[in-house]
Amino acid sequence: MLEPTAMEVVVAGSVSNAVVPAPVVHNPRARKLRSAVWQDFTKERRADGNCVAVCNHCKKQLTATSRSGTTHLRNHLAICTTTSTRRAGKRRKLVVRRILHNKSSIDGRSGEGHASGEDNDNEGTHFDQELSRRDLVHMIVQHGYRFSIVDDVGFQKFVKNLQPQFRMVSYETVRADSMEIYEGEKLKLHDVLFKIPCRVSISVDMWRSNTQMEYMCLTCHYIDHANDEWKVRKKILNFVHMEAPFTLDQMVNIIVEKLHSWGIDRKLAAVVLDNCSSGEIVARELHRVFQARRLLLNGDLFQVRSCAHILNLTVQESWERASDITDRVRKMINYVKFERFQKFQDIAKVLRMDQKLLVIDSPDNWPSTYLMFDSACYYQDVFVRLTEQEGHYDVFLSANDWADVKALTEILDVVYHAMEKFPVENPTANLYFNEMCEIHVLLKTWCKSPSTVVAKVAGQMLSKFEGYWDLTRPVMAFASILDPRYKMKSLEYFFRLIYSDEQFTAKTMIDVIQNTFHNLYNDYKHQSSDSWKNPSVLCYSRNSNSCMGSVYSNGDDSKTFSRITLSDARRGLDQYIQETSSGQSLKSDLEMYLEEAVFRQKEGNQDNFDILGWWKSFAAKYPVLSQMARDILAIPVSIIPLDSEARTLNEYLSTMDPSTVQGLVCAQDWLRDDPEVVAGSGGHGDDGVPRGDELIVVPK
Repeated sequence: MLEPTAMEVVVAGSVSNAVVPAPVVHNPRARKLRSAVWQDFTKERRADGNCVAVCNHCKKQLTATSRSGTTHLRNHLAICTTTSTRRAGKRRKLVVRRILHNKSSIDGRSGEGHASGEDNDNEGTHFDQELSRRDLVHMIVQHGYRFSIVDDVGFQKFVKNLQPQFRMVSYETVRADSMEIYEGEKLKLHDVLFKIPCRVSISVDMWRSNTQMEYMCLTCHYIDHANDEWKVRKKILNFVHMEAPFTLDQMVNIIVEKLHSWGIDRKLAAVVLDNCSSGEIVARELHRVFQARRLLLNGDLFQVRSCAHILNLTVQESWERASDITDRVRKMINYVKFERFQKFQDIAKVLRMDQKLLVIDSPDNWPSTYLMFDSACYYQDVFVRLTEQEGHYDVFLSANDWADVKALTEILDVVYHAMEKFPVENPTANLYFNEMCEIHVLLKTWCKSPSTVVAKVAGQMLSKFEGYWDLTRPVMAFASILDPRYKMKSLEYFFRLIYSDEQFTAKTMIDVIQNTFHNLYNDYKHQSSDSWKNPSVLCYSRNSNSCMGSVYSNGDDSKTFSRITLSDARRGLDQYIQETSSGQSLKSDLEMYLEEAVFRQKEGNQDNFDILGWWKSFAAKYPVLSQMARDILAIPVSIIPLDSEARTLNEYLSTMDPSTVQGLVCAQDWLRDDPEVVAGSGGHGDDGVPRGDELIVVPK
């Protein structure tokens, strides 16, 4: 039987609510009011004999029967004290206080440094110069403000009126304090990376300043377990100045050195080098260096590319096959916009077409080419009507040309809208496997187009796509298998579509992926069994400080004992049962996972599925697979690489020395997850910040 929910009930009704003091009669059975809430309420008896609780702050009357409890009183008290008492207190604290210069206070002491005003109650309003100074520097670093803001007259006036006791700091002090914040946050992040029990992936991007100084940005991607919650994290580790000219060997050595200094050189899962020139060579050298440090599958998964980068290169390197038709569409739109635009608009009005921007593309920018083709197709009827009236001009397209433009627009439309899906807040590696496979299917279909130009473009795109996709496909296939909504189903379905003319190839590809996944699982299982046999690692649990095993020495009085948790002991029992029941038929968690039905999400947006939350919930049931999920899903194949223009530091950072640039860029990134900032923004963090793989820097 459910207990009634306690709620605030205002005593009202036809019976008079007037409280009549009743004669105090001693009742030996009456219970004492033990709850602390009665310090803010007075219990009184009404004329009808019922008791009420009268709020000492607002005099509101609430029920106070023996069965009503005190929950509704606490709820009212929270609202009452927040909206009245606390608000009034804040109003008193916000009274403008002025510094008394060269005057004496009432008690005869110098007034300098003392606040005065109508309210002299300074309780709870103690000013802390060091705390305010720290908050100022945090603000400057976090939002990328200029250090010289402290010299601005307007800012100084604002601070003085807000808090006259604050002593403004200098430019050099702000810079020094910023570097202290950087060093402090660096120690915190180092501790986090040292303690996380999973692997990390890194991405390497090359940046430059306005003065053409080269910087290398090293970013770490991992699953955070803080607060018993699995979240994808992306942290900039280093922003290193690369003195020109530098060699690829120097670049590799710096990456190895930095990863070693962070203590994650033996925790690597994968590396993304999309924004690096000669990324293939750098990846091979890094693979050689880290090979002896237990890479996944002997390094077969070490280098990956992001999906957005694959699609961008696929189109960019193939569109030259359509350069002729692209030039003609550009020429036609240029002619209309600058020679016949009024006539074009008149025809559009006659055809009752809604206005839409007529786009001219930018060279070497295929998204703008898509927008140009799309706008041309939208106004096709207008262009055809204009062709009939001015057919003597050779700038207009023929019927066959329009068929090619429409088909090419369809190709670009698929890729363009696939790219639009990539910017998400916490991208995991499972998100876009289905979309990439769908594009693979469509490319093979477009290769059979009766149009020569469409078939050429699609054929070139297919060749480029498969070359880039082969490198990343295993990781994304593993991530799809680890998605409980699909498991092996997506793999089987799409591979049979992609290789519909070669069913043997399809089966071979599926078997290769499945066997490789099993090999990876066995590696994790072997590492897990080694951990079980080592008492010092028995403790893999949520809190590292509660995970010490107990060790006893035989025949020696000196014994060391550390407390272990009940869950650790139960896991030990499970392991013992498994080891001593070899004659019984036992299934691994991988076998159980694949044999069970796929997870059917309730009605709603499939894109909102929390795969990390699912694995966190089922970690006990699938212990080895959950470890794999943490490492594989954090590989950054879903990030958005920035183009070279976007990877240029603004003028403010470009004028600073490299050590200050690194301190500001890294500290600004690390402070994004400051709990105080997130709480102050309603739980949304810094909503103005883009969610791609970019730096948070001052806008140009």
